[in-house]
Amino acid sequence: MTDTGTPTDTAALDAARDRIRSAHLKPAGERPASTARGLHHTALVSSDVERTVRFYQDVLGFPLTELIENRDYPGSSHFFFDIGNGNLLAFFDFPGLDVGPYAEVLGGLHHMAISVEPQRWDELVARLTEAGVEHEVHSGVSVYFRDPDGARIELIADPLGEMYGQHVL
Repeated sequence: MTDTGTPTDTAALDAARDRIRSAHLKPAGERPASTARGLHHTALVSSDVERTVRFYQDVLGFPLTELIENRDYPGSSHFFFDIGNGNLLAFFDFPGLDVGPYAEVLGGLHHMAISVEPQRWDELVARLTEAGVEHEVHSGVSVYFRDPDGARIELIADPLGEMYGQHVL
């Protein structure tokens, strides 16, 4: 069902995915190399720098690597967490600017999935529980929760480039 209450034509959606896949998805051996080196950082907005640091570093175990002034907004902080494999999760705060509450909107962030070692996954789920963070476990390898500002985060025990046992890279 759609938001308007009309039924969703799943057969048409499946056909559209098949058409797009057929037109654009090349077999792994035929794909050109990406022009990118990787994700330098993803930047989210923080309403409270110290609360964000305590959550990401102390609860999730992502070390804070730097805290500097944001060059684009005087007085704003730009800070970074190590999420492994040379990747960073960054945040900005905007003191004095009312950015409003987090919202999932078209073109916005739905969720961010961060790969963790399977042997650490259970420990991280337990840390979320101990910290009183509401979370939902799916398929025994994914846990979804919201950070202190409402951004949806997934910790997934699947290796990078895999999704529920299927290679996606």
